[in-house]
Amino acid sequence: LFLGKAEKAFCWGPAAANQSYLNTSAILKAIDDTGTQAVHPGYGFLSENAGFAQLMTDHGVTWLGPPAQAIREMGDKLASKDIALAAGVNIVPGHDKPLESVEQALQMCNDGTVPYPVLIKAAAGGGGKGMRVCYNDEEVKEAWRLSKAEALQFFSDDRLLLEKFIEEPHHIEFQIMATATPDGGTDVVVFPERDCSIQRRNQKVIEESPSIMLNDQTRRAMTEQVVRLCQAVGYQSAGTIEFLVDKDQNFYFLEMNTRLQVEHCVSEQACQYLENGTKPVDLVKSMLWVGAGWGFPEEIQEIRDGHMIHPTHHAIEARIYAEDPLRGYLPSTGPLWPYGEPQVTPTVRVDSGVTEGHVVTPFYDPMLSKVISSGKTRGDAIAHMLQAMDEYVIEGVQHNARLIQGILRKPAFATGDAPTSFLPTQFPDGFQGVELTASEKEEFAVAAVAIDKQRRSLLQQPTLAGNNGDPSLIVRLGGFFGQPYRVTTSEDGTSATVRLEDSDDSTVRTIALDEPAQLDLERYLAQVSLDGSSKTIQVLGQDKSGTELKMQMHGADTSIVVQSPREYELSLHMQEPEEVDTSSLVLSPMPGALISFAVQAGDEVEEGQELCIVEAMKMQNIIKSPKHGVISGLKVKVGDSLMTDQVIMEFEVESE
Repeated sequence: LFLGKAEKAFCWGPAAANQSYLNTSAILKAIDDTGTQAVHPGYGFLSENAGFAQLMTDHGVTWLGPPAQAIREMGDKLASKDIALAAGVNIVPGHDKPLESVEQALQMCNDGTVPYPVLIKAAAGGGGKGMRVCYNDEEVKEAWRLSKAEALQFFSDDRLLLEKFIEEPHHIEFQIMATATPDGGTDVVVFPERDCSIQRRNQKVIEESPSIMLNDQTRRAMTEQVVRLCQAVGYQSAGTIEFLVDKDQNFYFLEMNTRLQVEHCVSEQACQYLENGTKPVDLVKSMLWVGAGWGFPEEIQEIRDGHMIHPTHHAIEARIYAEDPLRGYLPSTGPLWPYGEPQVTPTVRVDSGVTEGHVVTPFYDPMLSKVISSGKTRGDAIAHMLQAMDEYVIEGVQHNARLIQGILRKPAFATGDAPTSFLPTQFPDGFQGVELTASEKEEFAVAAVAIDKQRRSLLQQPTLAGNNGDPSLIVRLGGFFGQPYRVTTSEDGTSATVRLEDSDDSTVRTIALDEPAQLDLERYLAQVSLDGSSKTIQVLGQDKSGTELKMQMHGADTSIVVQSPREYELSLHMQEPEEVDTSSLVLSPMPGALISFAVQAGDEVEEGQELCIVEAMKMQNIIKSPKHGVISGLKVKVGDSLMTDQVIMEFEVESE
C-alpha cells in the first residue's frame, strides 16, 4: 500500500529486518542516490535509535525527530528514571540498576526489596518486547531467559530491569510536541491523555482519549510533570510519556517513547480545529515544522491553553492484528481474501498498511490497520466503532476485530472500568468469541432468512420454500447441527415470527421487516432493518458443499443453514462427525520458526513443562506440555519453519 503511494521506492534487502529495515548502509545509499534532504524516523525499528539519529545528522540530512541525545537518555530506562527523579517526576519503585544475574533478581523478590508481583523488562526496550510479569520464582527464571533473548535480538542490549508490578492500574500516556525557543529553552504542548489500558502481551489493543478515569486535579499534576521532564532533557519533536495510575489516582512515570507512536491518531481525532470545516490536528505536520526550525504550526498555537491542548471530541482507536484471540493471541499468516475496510466518514478513520490480496508473513508485527472513531461524546465514539467493526471484512487470516466488538459490548468498558487487567478479568477463560443475547440470536435468524432470499434472487437460484403449505423455514445458527430457529415470514414480507425450535420455550416473537434486505456482494455486506434498527451483517460465502453460509453479526461469526421443515426433519436422523484425536501430538499453535527444544525423545515430562520455543512476529513463545507423558519422537528440527497445527513431537500412546 505504501509503495503505491510513494513517488520512488527502493529495495533495501530481503524480508528479515536485520537485512533490510535495519540495514543502515542501504538507507544511506538511498539518501545519496535521491539527494534526500530530510529523514523522518517513522514508528519503529530505527525510530528510537540514537546512533541512527546521530548518523543522519552527521551525514548532513535533517533528522525530523528528537535530538540523538534525548533519544539516548530517555531510551535508556535507567537514565530516564534518573532524569525523571531530578525533574520531580514520580517513578515506579524498583531496582535502580540493571540486574546482574537471575539469582540477584530472585533474592530481591524474596527479601522484600522488590516483592512479588514484579516486572522484568528490557532496559533499552519498548513496545512490550522483552517484558514479562512474574508472580513467583519459576516465572522469574523463565522471564530472565526469554526477556534477555528478546532484548538482545530487538535492541542489541540484553540488560534487564526489575520493577514492582502495579496491579490493576490504568496505562495513561501523554502525547507531547516540543520545540526549541529563541532563548535556548524548550516550549512544550501537551495533548489530552490517552488511556491505553486494554492490552495483551503488554501491547495495546484499544486506546482512547481523553481518559474518563482521571480527575482534573490529577490531569493537571501529570501535565506539569510531563512539561518538566521534556524541558529537563531539552526535548524536541513528537514524543509520548507513559504513566501507570492506580485506583487512588497515584501515578508513576513508566517510560518515554522518543518517537511518534502508533496511536498518535487518537490524539489527532480528539483535538480538532476549524478550517473550512472541522479538521483534526496533524502531528506529522508538526514534526516537519519543528524539524525545519519553524516551531509549531499556526493551528497548534491557536488551540493551546498554556501548555495544555484540550479535547474537542472523544476518540477511540482499535488496533487490528492478524492474530487469533481464540488461541491466546497467536499470530496468523496468509493472504487477505476477501478483505474490505470500513467506510471512511467524518467520524471513522482507517490507517491501513494492507489491501485485499496482501500476504501476511511471520517477519513483522501482525498489525493490519488502525481504526479510529470519534464523536462529541464517548458513547458516540463507541457506537461509531461498533459500526466500523460490523463493516470490517477480514478473511484468510485469523484476526482480533471480533475481540474488539466483544470488548466494546462489555458493560465494564461502557462504564470505564478498564484497567490493564481488563482482558483476563472480563474473559477469564480466554476470549471464546462474541456471545449474542437470546434476542440477538432471534434477530440473526430472521435476518438470515431475508438475506438468503435476496441472495438467491441475485444469484438466480431457486427460492427455498416451506412444504405442505407451511411457509416456515428453519435456520440453524452454528452450522448443520447448530441451534434451530423456526422463522415464518408474513405474506406481504413486512414482518416475521421466530421461535426456538424443539425447545421447552414456546415463546414466539414478531419482528418487523422494515424493507427488503440489501446486499452489497462486492463488500460482502448486507443491510437488514429489523424493528426499526438497521443491522450490518457480513455475508462471507458458502462452504465447499454449498450447504452452509458463513455470516457475522455484531462480531459473532457462524455458519448458517437455511432449511425447509422437511429438510430439517430429515437432518435430525444424521449423526455429527467425530473429532480427530490429537491428544498424543504436540502441534505448533502458530506459524513461525522453531528456536530450541527443551526435551528429547524418551524424556518423561510433566504437565506445563517447557517443550520448545517457537518464534513468530518478533515474539518468542514457549510451547508447554499439555499432560504428563513420555516423548516418543521429535518430528521437526531446530531452525525449521512451522505451519499452524504442524506436528512438532509425539507422546507415547498409553496402553489401555
